[in-house]
Amino acid sequence: MTRRSVQRGFCLALLWVLTSALLWGCHGRAKQTPDYSSKAAPLAKKGNSAVQIDLTRGAPPEGAAGGGFSLSASHNYSDLISVLSTIRSSDTVKGVFVRLGSTSFDWARSEELGRLLGDLRASKRRVVCHAHSLSNSALLLTARGCDKIWLSPAGDVDAVGIAGQALYLKDLLDRFKVQAQFLHVGRYKSAAEVMTLPGPSDAAREAMQSVLGSIRATWLDAVSHARAQPNIGEALEDGPYDAPAAKRVGLIDDIGYESEAEADLKAQLGVSEIETTFGLTKRRDAAKEILDTIATLVGVQEGQQRADHVALVVASGTIQMESGGPWSSDGIAFRPLAKTLRRIANDDSVKAVVLRLSSPGGSALASDLLWHELMDLRAKKPLIASVGDMAASGGYYMASATQQIFAEKSSIVGSIGVVGGKIVIADALSGIGINTATFAANPTPGSAERATYMSMLTPWDPPTIQKVQNQMNSVYQLFLQRVSQGRGLPIEAVAQVAEGRIWSGEQGLQRKLVDTFGGLDDALSRARELGKLNAEAPVIVEGAGETLLDLLSLDDHAEEEQVRAALAKLRAQPSALDVLTPQFRPFVAMLQPMLEGERVLAIIPHGVILQ
Repeated sequence: MTRRSVQRGFCLALLWVLTSALLWGCHGRAKQTPDYSSKAAPLAKKGNSAVQIDLTRGAPPEGAAGGGFSLSASHNYSDLISVLSTIRSSDTVKGVFVRLGSTSFDWARSEELGRLLGDLRASKRRVVCHAHSLSNSALLLTARGCDKIWLSPAGDVDAVGIAGQALYLKDLLDRFKVQAQFLHVGRYKSAAEVMTLPGPSDAAREAMQSVLGSIRATWLDAVSHARAQPNIGEALEDGPYDAPAAKRVGLIDDIGYESEAEADLKAQLGVSEIETTFGLTKRRDAAKEILDTIATLVGVQEGQQRADHVALVVASGTIQMESGGPWSSDGIAFRPLAKTLRRIANDDSVKAVVLRLSSPGGSALASDLLWHELMDLRAKKPLIASVGDMAASGGYYMASATQQIFAEKSSIVGSIGVVGGKIVIADALSGIGINTATFAANPTPGSAERATYMSMLTPWDPPTIQKVQNQMNSVYQLFLQRVSQGRGLPIEAVAQVAEGRIWSGEQGLQRKLVDTFGGLDDALSRARELGKLNAEAPVIVEGAGETLLDLLSLDDHAEEEQVRAALAKLRAQPSALDVLTPQFRPFVAMLQPMLEGERVLAIIPHGVILQ
């Protein structure tokens, strides 16, 4: 059976998948998305006009290898950047209404969006923003990007200062007689401390305080410069505030509902309508998006002739060897992403590539294999890295393979180090009456410990600990060499900023881990320049290269009944991460490679959410 006949047989199954995904709100990748600037609602061609940017549902990354289906490319982050660029080049758009709702972006994206909206203000566009609530990072966005900030009457402003928290489980594990056996290379590689210590080590505390202090300085300076009210710096860390109090201290400008804020902008510009150019509110092309999604899922765009363009490769989440399937959490999987990188390398229409990274790391093996694929791609085409909230550990491993790294001051980079280990539950089982026995084929002393060294039922003996430590030392040295080669730095210089320590983007620039401050828009502009493309050249968002057949582990000759059976099986087995709150899923996912048998991880020392 040909791929075309399989596609025809998918019709009913695809509709079922799409319905399920719409109900469940899955996020993930689309295989290929044509020039994302074409997804924006058309701008008026004459007379003054105003547009709406609807961020109430956020603007997630385009997806990454390892998670679900993306049902729309028109409300992804890269599309938002393109929309803002389109507005900036328009001669008719005189005003922008930004609906934030209660949405809060990470620090790096808040920094970039604030700057891009600020560019619109500088070009004489009026930018009015409305929110129901504002977090620390949202204040950075609105202060820099909005001429006028509205807040709902019952809204709030959580200007409370920046802090990070971590959980330490050692006492709990001790109570249940569970052993956490972990080793690490690098003084600051403290990821395992959550299970091996009752609290942070001095090195871990030093690193976290340094990074948080750098992000705080960027935040205070940017907001204080943008909103020059007296004592605004003190107000930023003295909340939370209700709406009237927020207005008194100068964090917002007016109090009212969205309709009032929208009417205010219309009156200022003398326009009667505001067209939504980003987001899902009052969109007129929803049906077309669904049809585009069906075409993307079955891969019908393959083989289409495309103009010369920049390829935007999105790599978001934990780095793993294999994809977790379409219903799993987002992540970066080696096999599908490598296939995408190879395809791009051989596509003559791709003149430059931007790797958009947002990853805490993961499998050291997958990170190194992807580094190799990226170096091969870099040898053929310009390759730029754009760091979102973080490119840490394995994420930085990948970034180091690019020719130039863009990051925001508040991005997190570095964490060059490795950690590895396992949980041992033999004593815990013994405490509830379950005993274990090991049977080694080789009767020589020590053979049983070696043969079961990755078992949760057997603790490591001293010789095994030394062997694992040697292995990790080797991976660490390889990590240093890869960064040294990719960045063109002496290995001694890399070692000085390694040891597992994390750095803010600003600190990273000082230490040559980052080349340039800037966001995705800046990276795309640089890629166009290096690819010898004009400023209007299209950008095509590339996912991990998996079609629906790939995700279902089926080949091109699959029968319709096989497809239906695979879909039913996937739907009946949702990811275990679904039971966790969104805040904790990324941290649990960081350890997923270990649960799948990986021995050495390159992950960020702490799972931290900063808002």
